Amino acid sequence: MALITCQDASFAYEGNTAVRGLNFEVHSGDYLCIVGENGSGKSTLIKGLLRLKTPQKGSVLMGDGLHANEIGYLPQQTVAQKDFPASAYEVVLSGRLGARGIRPFYSRTDKLAADENIMKLGIESLRNRCYRELSGGQQQRVLLARALCATKKVLLLDEPVAGLDPMVTQELYRLIEKINRDTDITVIMVSHDIQCAVKYASHILHLENSQAFFGKTEEYVKSNIGMGFLGGERDD
Repeated sequence: MALITCQDASFAYEGNTAVRGLNFEVHSGDYLCIVGENGSGKSTLIKGLLRLKTPQKGSVLMGDGLHANEIGYLPQQTVAQKDFPASAYEVVLSGRLGARGIRPFYSRTDKLAADENIMKLGIESLRNRCYRELSGGQQQRVLLARALCATKKVLLLDEPVAGLDPMVTQELYRLIEKINRDTDITVIMVSHDIQCAVKYASHILHLENSQAFFGKTEEYVKSNIGMGFLGGERDD
C-alpha cells in the first residue's frame, strides 16, 4: 500500500493554479526528489502533502495509517528561525509536539526519542548549546533530528542544504541517504541540486507547473526532460 497517493491533484497559490495534473505514489522506503525551476510548484505541492492546502481538484490520499501530523518536516529556514533562542536539545524535543496531544508536559518517551535522534545525528556535543550560535550545517542537523522526532515513516525536506558550503552539503546528503537506507524511513526532498538528486534518490518528480515526469531515477536520466535538465542533449 502506498504511503501517499496523488490522484489528478491540482493546487493553487494566491488564487491561481500553481501545479496541476499530479498523479504519483510514494511507498515505504522510497527516496523521492522533487525538482524543477523556481516557480514550478514545488513549495505549493509540499504544503499540499502536509495538508496545509486543499487540492483545487483531485485528491491526496494517505495510506498505511499515516497522518499528516506524523510527517517529519524540515522547512526552509528564515532569518528569524536561525536566531531562535533555545538549546539544540529543546529544538529537537519540540519535534514531539505533534505526538504530545493535550498533555502539558513532555513524557519520558518524548525525551528518549530526542536523545535517540541526537545520537543518530551525531550532535551530542551540541545538546546544550544555543541553537542560534550554531553554524548552518549544525543547525540543519539539529532540525533533521527534530524532524525525525516527529515521524517513524516519512521525512519531508524542503531544500535542506540551501546556503550550506559544498563539504557540509555532501555530509548532509550522505546522512539523509543513511537514514533512508538504515531505517527505511521514506524521504521526500525538494532540491535544486539535480546532480545530487539523481545520485541519491530512488525516484524523481519533475514539475513544470504540472507533472512533467515521475518515475525511477534511472528512467529519468535517460528521458528527454532529464537529459535536458542535467545538461545533456534533449530531443525536440
